[in-house]
Amino acid sequence: MKNVRMKYYTDIKKIEQLSETEKEQLAPVTKRYIFRANDYYLSLIDWSDPDDPIRKIVIPHIQELQEWGRLDPSDEQSFTVLPGVEHKYNSTVLLLVSNVCEGICRYCFRKRVFINRQTGHLQDLPAALNYIKEHEEVTNVLMTGGDPFSLKTSRLEEIISRLRRIEHVQIIRIGTRMPAFNPYRIIDDTDLPKMIETYSSKQKRIYIMTHFVHPREITEQAVEGVDILIRAGAILANQTPLIRGVNDEPETLARLFAELSFIGVPPYYVFQCRPASGNKAYTVPIEQGYEIFEKAKAMVSGLAKRARFVMSHSSGKIEIVGRTADKIYFKYHRAAQDEDSGLFLACKSNPDAYWLDDYEEFIAECPVEMPYRSYGPE
Repeated sequence: MKNVRMKYYTDIKKIEQLSETEKEQLAPVTKRYIFRANDYYLSLIDWSDPDDPIRKIVIPHIQELQEWGRLDPSDEQSFTVLPGVEHKYNSTVLLLVSNVCEGICRYCFRKRVFINRQTGHLQDLPAALNYIKEHEEVTNVLMTGGDPFSLKTSRLEEIISRLRRIEHVQIIRIGTRMPAFNPYRIIDDTDLPKMIETYSSKQKRIYIMTHFVHPREITEQAVEGVDILIRAGAILANQTPLIRGVNDEPETLARLFAELSFIGVPPYYVFQCRPASGNKAYTVPIEQGYEIFEKAKAMVSGLAKRARFVMSHSSGKIEIVGRTADKIYFKYHRAAQDEDSGLFLACKSNPDAYWLDDYEEFIAECPVEMPYRSYGPE
């Protein structure tokens, strides 16, 4: 079935499968954190199961009102050089090209973009392009948001075509949840694969970073959307956060890894869920997450186990690389300060730690000095 007319929901009261009591309970949540879903994604929910993982992804929960975390858990604002333009790592610039998503994941770490919709995304494309032109060390541009695929293809092409005129930009990456939330956005738009084919060349590929978080999102329609992108010449890889009640069982995570590898979307990163406001109920402690991750990898073949378990900390992308009975080990996969990339940290075990900052009391065990602060309530 093609040319599907999607119906969207932004009012929790319009979700017929919820009881009136549930709607009343969730109203304060949606007042604080935006709700958005479409009928395709809602159709994936088993409404008879209150613990259904797809439901947990998109339907608000009263526990989101628990005071925990902050709106900018990775300090992205510190690396913002222009509205919607971030330059944290030497070779990579991030463009927040959209402030709209097809659906709002409840564990979203960029809630601030949807709360302040006027300032959180790219405002001045020419200025952003000039900044990239002036920084010849930039070889990668990551388009994110929001979801870039929420833009019209003509707008996407405007941005991508102008990036392609900058000689030192080799890789354009597009981070999108669209193949999971609404694959018909890809299936029904014949201009989208034509645009990708035009700008994904043999020497300079377009990479599409998908965001499948549970095997049930890999539907027949999602697979068709993925196939269209691959045939158009894009390189695909998947990144997922580890989410409590969604993919925090080794068997589920392993099945996600395996099925992604079957359809040509190799696992890339598994992220520690960031300590964003409202995210406590969706977060798994780091050391428990490491055990889940390693058990999942042990169940799948090599092509399905290429993911790294990382956290996007303000000081860099930190890989969780191992643990013993009393130690947990980290390595800077990429640091905001280039000289720190590759640094190895050995910290005393803390089973209740959700973020690197939670190892503060064990700072003497770590070989480098770092700024720490608590993300919890004062």
